[in-house]
Amino acid sequence: MSQQPQKTVLVLCTGNSCRSQMAEVILNHDLAGQVRALSAGTVPQPKVADGAIKALQLAGLPTDGLYPKDVDAVMKESIDLVVTVCDNAKETCPTFPKPVPRIHAPFHDPHGEPLECFVEVRDDIRARLIPAVRAALGL
Repeated sequence: MSQQPQKTVLVLCTGNSCRSQMAEVILNHDLAGQVRALSAGTVPQPKVADGAIKALQLAGLPTDGLYPKDVDAVMKESIDLVVTVCDNAKETCPTFPKPVPRIHAPFHDPHGEPLECFVEVRDDIRARLIPAVRAALGL
């Protein structure tokens, strides 16, 4: 069986400081070799939330080099799937140069909440987003 080329998934939210960052790391880890995940925000925050970084580290996931990116920074990428993880991003999702399939998988925003909330969202992303992306890309 021939190796399928990697699919590029863009995870989009408003601030690109929490949910989309965690989703990017989890997708790159759990679907390594099948998916290359990127994340961006429609209105990026100055930095990734400490709780998001801590929650990823507690799961043994890499957090080096994570920073919020504006969606314009990834518009030139060849995207195979867009995942919106908050309702605001779904409403303001940009138009890509070619039609791109989209799925909407909203997650609770734990911003400003205790670490346990970030951990719950991390586990929810892992439980729901991995199968949704697999299904959407036919992996």
